[in-house]
Amino acid sequence: MNTSEALLPEKEIGLGWHPKRVLLILLIFSIVMMFAAFTSGYIVRRDEGNWREFDLPASLLFNSIIIALSSATMQWAYYSAKHDEVKRVNIGLLLTIALGIVFLFGQLHSWGDLVSGRTFFGGADANPSGSFVYVLMGVHAFHLVTGLIFVAVVLKRSLNYQVHSRATLSIGNATLYWHFLGGLWLYLYLFLLLNH
Repeated sequence: MNTSEALLPEKEIGLGWHPKRVLLILLIFSIVMMFAAFTSGYIVRRDEGNWREFDLPASLLFNSIIIALSSATMQWAYYSAKHDEVKRVNIGLLLTIALGIVFLFGQLHSWGDLVSGRTFFGGADANPSGSFVYVLMGVHAFHLVTGLIFVAVVLKRSLNYQVHSRATLSIGNATLYWHFLGGLWLYLYLFLLLNH
């Protein structure tokens, strides 16, 4: 192997997929299956009765806008990396992390709104409808935290000039995962709106 080949372990070469990209796609597929099971369980349990209807917090719409904006900043960072604009990559990644954190705090606020509306996860006053909402939001929030860690690792690499047009695998994977998490939340939000 020559020196130029040794410098390309992170770059996507030709039409093949890097093993890290394959692992990410398998992870995404497993998350899709998990949330498909959750939403299917939601519909089945709702049809069995003893289901309390309640209004979703208005803050969930704000959170949906925030995560859509974070997807845009992540895409901007990826585009900047492909054009060797390292400073813009760093700004885009920082904005994505900041918006992701705002989203998580927004979800905590939404949980507070649910509790204020007497919708609980467990206990004597709990109803399966509320429990499902907490589980869907909580499991998504967990995956978003993993996405934030992923983006933070890419930011560290970018600050060390390891993310540029000849090394886009890490930011490409982070972008794919972040878009997936954003799309997953929008699906969950629309699902809850339409099935509530």
